[in-house]
Amino acid sequence: MEFKEKLLASHLAFEERIDFSDPVHQTRLESLKTFEEMGFPSRKDEAWKYTSLNALVRPDYALFPKKESTIQLKKVKKYFLYEIDTYKVVFIDGVYSPFLSDTTHDGLDVCLMSAALSKAKYRKLIDTYFNKITNKDDSLTALNTSYTQEGAYVYIPKSVVAEKPIEIIHFSTGKEKALWLQPRNLIVIDQNAQVQILERHQSLKDHNIVTNSVTEIYAHQDTFVDYYKIQNDLNTASLIDNTYISQEKKSNVRVHTFSLGGKLIRNNLNFYLKGQHCHSTLKGVTLLEDQQHVDHYTLVDHASPNCESHQDYKGVFSEGSKGVFNGKIYVDQIAQKTNAFQQNNNILLDDKAMVNTKPQLEIFADDVKCSHGCTVGQLNEDALFYLRSRGIPKKEAKALMTYAFANNVLESVDLPILKKRINKLIAKKLGVNLGFDL
Repeated sequence: MEFKEKLLASHLAFEERIDFSDPVHQTRLESLKTFEEMGFPSRKDEAWKYTSLNALVRPDYALFPKKESTIQLKKVKKYFLYEIDTYKVVFIDGVYSPFLSDTTHDGLDVCLMSAALSKAKYRKLIDTYFNKITNKDDSLTALNTSYTQEGAYVYIPKSVVAEKPIEIIHFSTGKEKALWLQPRNLIVIDQNAQVQILERHQSLKDHNIVTNSVTEIYAHQDTFVDYYKIQNDLNTASLIDNTYISQEKKSNVRVHTFSLGGKLIRNNLNFYLKGQHCHSTLKGVTLLEDQQHVDHYTLVDHASPNCESHQDYKGVFSEGSKGVFNGKIYVDQIAQKTNAFQQNNNILLDDKAMVNTKPQLEIFADDVKCSHGCTVGQLNEDALFYLRSRGIPKKEAKALMTYAFANNVLESVDLPILKKRINKLIAKKLGVNLGFDL
């Protein structure tokens, strides 16, 4: 049996686990038909030209954990922002962990997607927002939607500033030899509200796991959303991440993606600027080695005038790793006074690494300021020689130059604890002490 057929056949078993009366059941069935028609993407699809899923799509994945797992806090504490107080929504092998979580309904909602789908008080919000901005032609999004049951639900009411950051963390224990997870997040930020969110997927043991995740974010007028994705998993773990963001007038949404480890990572990041004077920031740091593969696919859809977007992705690759950047800025005819920037810079530390980059502009307005560019090169030999002439060993000199290369992305991280954590991860990846308190 091929994996596609297994997914289709297993949906009957999935339906036995859910309530047919919940508001999205019909959406699930329609999405399943879409996936059945389209199947998994292949390199024949332009958007997947440089990334193949053939090695991941196998029929031996478990789709539902056989039993609930528990993890001692001391074993996973390092993956949390334990230095500060946060709201937490934690899952173990796809199952909610109340012991590790810290949810709330006190002035804002930080809870489970399953609760939002099953309780009447959330019905209006679910009907209004669920699956409304996703790409209906994306087969992996459709697959996730067809199996929607669990994930994080966040609602920040009007004029509320979330007093603590929110952590959404998925752990996999390795109790299943191979596991396929499909978490679904819905995040709604009402007018004049603010929130900081960190998302992480982390394997605790070497085993084959694929996470097909979908997140919808709705940023209403005058909101501020600061979203961080930490991707530093084991070499047996793969992640397909589809994130859709809808912005209304004067909203400001920033997404930082740190791709530092994993077998295969595909980030589909889609911004839809639906109101005037929106600000969108997409920044990423990729640091790969050892046959790892990361593909960043971005879309910023300027559908309103007087908006700004800024994309800046830095990549450092070595030891046969492969990077892909496929970024697109679309400017609608009515989106005059658009200011859009896109840049992708890459460094290859050896001749075994590879980068495919394709920045794109599609502009139908005539009063705009748009730019894009990309570079692929090596570390500056003159600068390296200068550092070594000052007594800095070669390894440390390369590390300093690599860190400096990515530092402008780190500068915009507003959580000091998180910035320190990322610095630590980069130093560990580079195998040096860059002077940080490790």
